[in-house]
Amino acid sequence: MKNVLVTGGAGYVGSHCVKALRQAGYAPVVFDNFSTGHRDFVRQGAVIEGDVRDAEALRSALAETRPVAVMHFAALSLVGQSVEQPDLYAQVNCGGTQNLVSAMADADVQTLVFSSTAAIYGEPEVDLIDEDTAKNPGNPYGETKLQCEKLIQTGAGIRSACLRYFNAAGADPEAEIGEDHNPETHLIPLALDAALGRRDGLSIFGTDYPTADGTAVRDYVHVTDLADAHVAALRYLEEGGQSLALNLGRGQGASVREVVDTISRVTGTTIRTEEAPRRAGDPPRLVANPAAAEKALSWRAHRSDIQTIVADAWGWHRKRFNS
Repeated sequence: MKNVLVTGGAGYVGSHCVKALRQAGYAPVVFDNFSTGHRDFVRQGAVIEGDVRDAEALRSALAETRPVAVMHFAALSLVGQSVEQPDLYAQVNCGGTQNLVSAMADADVQTLVFSSTAAIYGEPEVDLIDEDTAKNPGNPYGETKLQCEKLIQTGAGIRSACLRYFNAAGADPEAEIGEDHNPETHLIPLALDAALGRRDGLSIFGTDYPTADGTAVRDYVHVTDLADAHVAALRYLEEGGQSLALNLGRGQGASVREVVDTISRVTGTTIRTEEAPRRAGDPPRLVANPAAAEKALSWRAHRSDIQTIVADAWGWHRKRFNS
């Protein structure tokens, strides 16, 4: 079996990709400092505890495992925190990526799949965001991810796939792993917390957007669909594909109210909501055009209808927090 080094492999998306890699016949090796990831999300396989800010630890991990490729998830990803601590985000996200690119060059590892984000686009006023949409990140988190893409794309001898997620959501259908952040900032797990009685209710930030029901619309993509895309990107690069950057989404949006209503139906619980002012930097609509990913990787978001996303998340949430 071929080794794949997975930085941040104990995190939300990373752990689902580790499972998908195993199922695809690879041998993932998790490299994580467990600052935000979970040890119990690494269900089997090798683990190296380390920090991407430690260049020597990365060089040692690559020398020890001799992987055919790297999947790079290790990063900080909270928008608010990035505004408060931009230097930290530069150190971890940009510095860590530079260390990785340099260590890969030293180890002659030439294949990299990178976890990027739609945050690099900022607030584009288009119905569907494609890869040529102007890059105008509105916060340090998005800025660091865009800088990481540039570092990777200029890395000597590296062929890469930069995968720009829209709203990662859902959980492993077998409920082995799922979404568990501290603090939690994402709509679906917060609403599921309310359904379980772990919080009193939910704030809806902005009810006067120019959308059908006045709440913001987002493109939710199931985390297992994201994992499948990473495996597809790895195979594409292994087969000689050229470096690319792709949007990963369903191509359809769901509003905040639609998501909350779906959660109420799935859980059989009325979610108490209160209206709150818009948050700065929240655009009315963010929806991907996934055509390029479909063409290059033969990938589509098969589990990303909001009903399936919520049902899978609910199965995980009950197991994780109500057992």
